[in-house]
Amino acid sequence: MRTWYEPKLLTVLREGYGLRDLRADAIAGLTVAIVALPLSMAIAIASGVSPDRGLFTAIVGGFLVSLLGGSRYQIGGPAGAFIVLVAATVQAHGLDGLLLATMLSGLMLATLGLIRAGTFIRYMPYPVTVGFTGGIAVIIGASQLKDLLGLKLTGPEPGPLIPKLAALVHALPTANPMAIAVAVGVIVVILTLKRFKPLWPGMLIAVVLASVAAWGLHLPVETIGARFGHLAQGLEAPRLPALSLAKVQSVLPSALSFTLLGAIESLLSAVVADSMSGRRHRPDTELIAQGIANIGSALFGGIVVTGTIARTATNVRSGARGPIAGMLHAGFLLAFLVVAAPLAAYIPLAALAGLLALVAWNMAEKHEFATLIRASRADAAVLLTTFGLTLAKDLSTGIIAGFSLGALLFIHRMAKAVDVRGGDNAGEDDSEGFGPALTLDRDIATLKISGAFFFGATAQVGATLDAIGERPKGYILDLSDVQMMDSSGAAAMASFARNAARRGARVILTGADKPVRRALMLQGLVPPLVRFRSDPAAAARTLRRGGEDGVA
Repeated sequence: MRTWYEPKLLTVLREGYGLRDLRADAIAGLTVAIVALPLSMAIAIASGVSPDRGLFTAIVGGFLVSLLGGSRYQIGGPAGAFIVLVAATVQAHGLDGLLLATMLSGLMLATLGLIRAGTFIRYMPYPVTVGFTGGIAVIIGASQLKDLLGLKLTGPEPGPLIPKLAALVHALPTANPMAIAVAVGVIVVILTLKRFKPLWPGMLIAVVLASVAAWGLHLPVETIGARFGHLAQGLEAPRLPALSLAKVQSVLPSALSFTLLGAIESLLSAVVADSMSGRRHRPDTELIAQGIANIGSALFGGIVVTGTIARTATNVRSGARGPIAGMLHAGFLLAFLVVAAPLAAYIPLAALAGLLALVAWNMAEKHEFATLIRASRADAAVLLTTFGLTLAKDLSTGIIAGFSLGALLFIHRMAKAVDVRGGDNAGEDDSEGFGPALTLDRDIATLKISGAFFFGATAQVGATLDAIGERPKGYILDLSDVQMMDSSGAAAMASFARNAARRGARVILTGADKPVRRALMLQGLVPPLVRFRSDPAAAARTLRRGGEDGVA
């Protein structure tokens, strides 16, 4: 019998894994590696580190995610969503600070998995997800304009969006037509192949063609070799980043941001794989694997690892049978690094900028954005708050603010859904227990409460109860349609019952299920303050004969 944290690899092997499965996984792994190769380097460069660190991330992190993860098809590696956070961390704390923040994030992610928080992380509101994804897409697109246009800045490129755009506009006279041509050519080739040859590796073909053209025609464009030199031909030896209490404290906000986004992005990617394959992932196992993968990536000089939606979807579409496809994808990337790393020096930076500009355009979820704007004012408010703060402030602020606003609006909607009706209305349906004799008895006030009676609804329900004007001798409160009651709702009921007792009126509660009755009793709603009966008719009989203590 499997445990809750069992990796999917063990499940697949236990079910039976043969040569045919291995062949399918090898083809899928090679296909994903071809997609991941240029993308990993492009994401690393955009994040402010050398391109080989993107490959370190895909190799070490991708292998560990597949080996230990809770999804059959998840592909781990560097992701475009992290470009903004990683670049800001490198700029503020240097490479060693980034590696330390990545390792701390790994510890946090693994802890979230161990305490089984994976299910709760998936409750992120959809408008928040679309909002921060759209914000990231805009920032990634803006970050690629310098290399895409071949601009020459007089100083360092600003990080914040508005100053960045102002600096880029100021540098427009330095634009390089050849860089623009290379970037546009890459975009055209990728889109053309996607349209007519969707199974071909369009990204890799476009980057290879751009590199051959730049080398063969001696185009005056900056290349990976010109900016970074030659890539390392193999993985770095594992080492711990510099550790000190002060350094940990300084990078902790970055680590928290990595953890928040990494958990959301990874589980979202796993959900996408589930929807495509009909399988179900194990969210807590996936978080543990993501945590270990980030620790491993940092030890080998890589950057943040997460589940990658596009590469995971490619893995599923390529016919993968299980996690071995992801492990082989990492092996193929390692083989490239060992054998062909010097060739990467000829890749024009404008080609990678064009590739990432296209990635940003596809990330933006434009149709979903427009749909949510029209859906409701509440969804639009959450979406625009998340999107705006992601652009104006940072990603963590946008997510936290959007999630908080979404939670408040949800509480407001749930509170409005709570209904308190008088017995005269409820009596229109005798099946609810309010017969004509009961509803016409002016000494008895009958009310039916429906919905979730929680802290957000206490003011509304309390005001309704207190507004009963005829000061009857007894109250019957039907709770049969109360779906849940928290301590705030029970406290409001207790306050009403005590006020009624001071006026000499008796209160009988009917139809309360066991969880609701327990919440009420914990707040002191026990005889003789209140009595419990099975239905309003039984409660009315108790009131007419003077009442007796007890619970029925």
